[in-house]
Amino acid sequence: MIKIEYKIYYTFNLQFLTLNKFMSDINSNTQETTNQTLYLAAGCFWCVEAIFDRIQGVVSLRSGYCNGQTSNPTYREICTGNTGHAEVIEVVFNPKILPINDLLEIFFATHDPTTLNRQGADVGTQYRSGIFYSSEAQKQAAQAYISTLNNASKITTELSPIAIFYPAEDYHQNYFNDNQSAPYCRAVIAPKIKKYFG
Repeated sequence: MIKIEYKIYYTFNLQFLTLNKFMSDINSNTQETTNQTLYLAAGCFWCVEAIFDRIQGVVSLRSGYCNGQTSNPTYREICTGNTGHAEVIEVVFNPKILPINDLLEIFFATHDPTTLNRQGADVGTQYRSGIFYSSEAQKQAAQAYISTLNNASKITTELSPIAIFYPAEDYHQNYFNDNQSAPYCRAVIAPKIKKYFG
């Protein structure tokens, strides 16, 4: 009888320990693969979206406006340059597939961060270069990456916490993929994609 009770007790404990190990592994993996969100400004958000839409590890993208003075701004209001918002892409990414340093490398390689409030022919504060972070770790990663750039002293990229984000109008979402024959897409976005991806 004692042997039977011991066997039952041992078997139960072994199963309990195995279950605990299994749940611990699940929790560990979940923490490692928790998606992060970063907001990137690099000129017209159509261009930025088109680039990151082609990057493995990006989970979702939304074009929008962030960190301005007015609530629920429209694209027409943004274009005046008077609202203080930046055109941004909300990038949700899996850091296990796309480490933040790789994401930052793509960001800096696909726009000119040394031109203040301008990317090509797009001029205005809404077109400024910016990284709007959602955690202290993201801020530190961005600061560290910028310090490694050869032209670090000339970088105009704004580094600020994300205060508020307004999704842009529906027709701005997935813009390049839905409007590849549009003049701006053919003249600006398509060449930028070809230049980066080859």
